[in-house]
Amino acid sequence: MTETYASSGQASGDFIRLRTISLGAGVQSTTMALMAAHGDLKPMPDCAIFADTGWEPKRVYDHLDWLETKLPFPVHRVRRHPTIDLKEACLKNARGEIKHGKCTTIPAFAPGSDGRAAPLIRQCTRDYKVEPIMWKLRDLVGIKPRSPGPKHPVIEQWIGISTDESHRMKPARERWVETRWPLIMVARMSRWDCLKWLDKHGYNRPGKSSCIGCPYHGNEMWREMRDHDKTSWADAVQFDRAIRNGFKGCRGTTYLHRSLKPLDEVDLSTDAEKGQPDLFQGADPDQFGNECEGLCGV
Repeated sequence: MTETYASSGQASGDFIRLRTISLGAGVQSTTMALMAAHGDLKPMPDCAIFADTGWEPKRVYDHLDWLETKLPFPVHRVRRHPTIDLKEACLKNARGEIKHGKCTTIPAFAPGSDGRAAPLIRQCTRDYKVEPIMWKLRDLVGIKPRSPGPKHPVIEQWIGISTDESHRMKPARERWVETRWPLIMVARMSRWDCLKWLDKHGYNRPGKSSCIGCPYHGNEMWREMRDHDKTSWADAVQFDRAIRNGFKGCRGTTYLHRSLKPLDEVDLSTDAEKGQPDLFQGADPDQFGNECEGLCGV
């Protein structure tokens, strides 16, 4: 059944000049975009925006290439920096070579005061997804950089969070953006419902959209990478080795895996081993919900 999706309050009137999808190219955002293309979510978005960290598996970019051919609206691909991706920025930090902008993101674990693994600063989503998307939104509606912008929403931003991840819902930081979650507010769909919708319409199921070296991969995802994506696995192992001596302002050794072992030496046979969490499925909302911007993995 086709349902109409509309905003409430001010944003349902003439103030809205742009409706856009934050496209992560994972299961949920892919389903949401295709549902809009089918007319199952209305009104039709004006565009979608994919924030590219430059460090996603090849299958994600292949899927995005395919998805663009199925959508009746354009997909804008944006990056924080045109030549330096997230991986290179982190490696520059580790080598003390930061020359381009900031690198506040340190995707790794280090021993805490009690000897247990402690996550370091993680602002990947904000720095490499949220901010580039906001820059593009400003450009699309003509809001100058650093301007506070209108006092009311002029952009409606759809984010593909499903009912099983409702703890990731957060309002937009900018007053001129109204964030909406159609999969929850209209379709009442879980991730499993999204998969069933894709199956019903004959679409292939996309993999999870996340950076190759994300320290919040669960063991299942690491195993999948190791066994079925040798290129990405080799990339992650190389990065893990490269950060062993830590980052600027960080003492001690650092690791991608919570076990505080080299990635290629970790026993990945069970997800329970060392309690390695998966930010994208089954993670503790209290542990990760407050630091997640709701864009990774969808």
